[in-house]
Amino acid sequence: MIPRTLWMTLPPTVMLITCILFTLALNGIIYAAIPLLGICYEILYAIMVPTASKLFGLKHFGLIYSSMGLGNPTGALLVSGLLAGFAYDAEAAKQDSSACVGHDCFEVTFLVLAGVCGFGTILSIILTVRIRPVYQLLYSEGSFRLPQTPGH
Repeated sequence: MIPRTLWMTLPPTVMLITCILFTLALNGIIYAAIPLLGICYEILYAIMVPTASKLFGLKHFGLIYSSMGLGNPTGALLVSGLLAGFAYDAEAAKQDSSACVGHDCFEVTFLVLAGVCGFGTILSIILTVRIRPVYQLLYSEGSFRLPQTPGH
């Protein structure tokens, strides 16, 4: 049985690669990268909810679920509202224009996002290693969904 926390390393790793591809500004990459980022985000969110309930229980699940929901608007404010705007304006100033042209406009933003995704991958690996004993305990006798028959 593969722990959910190990599955949580896949989406940020793919997102890391996608953000690096964005910085390279390859022709047509946007058509593949945007849906891939959306799919990775949804996979990650679908894995996080049951993982949080398994790790922390259901007693305070509403608070934990709401806290997970704060990540998206917080990230949007920090990355879209502050970082991307600042990077765009700085690059436009370098070009002596009010509008930025070229892939350099958001290169710093995508590199920062790649770093955040890399950090998320590392944290997922650390979490997987730390909770490995819990998964071994849960699944040491096989699946808990299947009744164990004596003598088999």
